[in-house]
Amino acid sequence: MLSAPVADENLKMIEESAKNFAQQFIQPQLMEWDEAQTFPVEVMKKMGEYGFLGVLVPDKYDGAGLGYQEYVSIIVEIAKVCGSIGLSVAAHNSLCTGHIMAFGNEEQKQKYLPKLAAGQWIGAWGLTEANTGSDAMRMRCVAEKDGDYYVLNGAKNWITHGKSGEVAVVIARTGELLDSHGMTAFIVERGTPGFKAGKKENKLGMRASETAEMIFENCRIHKSQVLGNEGDGFIQAMKILDGGRISIAALSLGIAKGAYEASVKYAQEREQFGKPIAKFQAISFKLADMATKIEAAELLVRQAAHLKNLGQKVTKESAFAKYYASEICVEIATDAVQIFGGYGYTKEFPVEKFYRDSKLCTIGEGTSEIQKLVISREILKGNI
Repeated sequence: MLSAPVADENLKMIEESAKNFAQQFIQPQLMEWDEAQTFPVEVMKKMGEYGFLGVLVPDKYDGAGLGYQEYVSIIVEIAKVCGSIGLSVAAHNSLCTGHIMAFGNEEQKQKYLPKLAAGQWIGAWGLTEANTGSDAMRMRCVAEKDGDYYVLNGAKNWITHGKSGEVAVVIARTGELLDSHGMTAFIVERGTPGFKAGKKENKLGMRASETAEMIFENCRIHKSQVLGNEGDGFIQAMKILDGGRISIAALSLGIAKGAYEASVKYAQEREQFGKPIAKFQAISFKLADMATKIEAAELLVRQAAHLKNLGQKVTKESAFAKYYASEICVEIATDAVQIFGGYGYTKEFPVEKFYRDSKLCTIGEGTSEIQKLVISREILKGNI
């Protein structure tokens, strides 16, 4: 059941705050960061002062104590300006911080959540490996028990904040290969002997959001750093990804809105054959399609956020939202470049960056193909 559109005054204030932050602190330097592939750590930490890095963290741990509708709105407003920073905000909140909040014990929550929520520490989350993207159960990163410690060896790839994050949640194999109960989640702090950053990826888009390798060489982790019970890591990760998909859906929605709004403005200003190009049916119909896709995507995202706020299972609904929003994000960014014509292919206009950033949305936190697998399994349960 679709939830009604969210439009309360508190939400509008939060949207305005995120919008103003993005225009003041992100907009002026976003292309500089993109060109140099610089992750603006200080801007990221400043977002902690505004409550954007602990959106879902309860007040008792110094978080903003907000819900998923507010979280979606913050990501959308930031991504409308820069997808890279939107991605970093999403990964920090829903993955590292979200995992500790959902499965950490009270001591772990007290130790890490206040620092993460305030932006004092930036979080990373390590599941993916070089040869195990969608096929996470074949991970080779292994943690072997040694008294009160686990000795971690292996590497994690494609990790947001893999180099700059002060703390990471890492899922490693503690049991047999392909055993869904053979993996465990650990909290690993930067500076732990044997934990170092590896290669930083040189990417097509999302270039201001750091993506790097994390390497573990005989890294000793005390048993107090285990999240939940030994063997629960994979099950925990799948639950975290349900919420994470709402994050990427919101990110997709923000990028799509940014590209669309830039297109509407440009189409009304750009003149050809003596009139604004918005007056031509070829352009106006393209804008109509873009607007319709955005409206449908937002309903799916808001529905998933509504159910998440209610504490209900959102496996299917978050996959709906992530799959559809990410795909239309790419379509809208492509149409935006077409509307801008030659200018859309240059870095002087914003749609070129939206176009490059959009593609990651169909890949990160489960490809479109994986979303269709999740959806098909959910809708066919009990029907075969």
